[in-house]
Amino acid sequence: MNFKLIVFLFLLHFTVIEKINAQCAMCKATVESSKTQKNSMAKGLNKGIIYLMLIPYIFLLFIFKKQVIQLLKVLKLKLMNITASNPKASYK
Repeated sequence: MNFKLIVFLFLLHFTVIEKINAQCAMCKATVESSKTQKNSMAKGLNKGIIYLMLIPYIFLLFIFKKQVIQLLKVLKLKLMNITASNPKASYK
């Protein structure tokens, strides 16, 4: 069953990529035609790209929340040790 799932996901990956690549020319044409306008489509497209880019990182943050918190605590302690050993250095 695992092998069938892996093959299915592998094939699904290639079908999705082809559909995404098909849209690139349309997006490019829309952005280029609205470059001269003040409220262009490019701004909205950039915001959409950033939104889509952040979602996987947010999911990973929730999945690995304990490890992230632990890492931040360790980094904070290391920073406190550095500033305690060198009081003239300022890390703001």
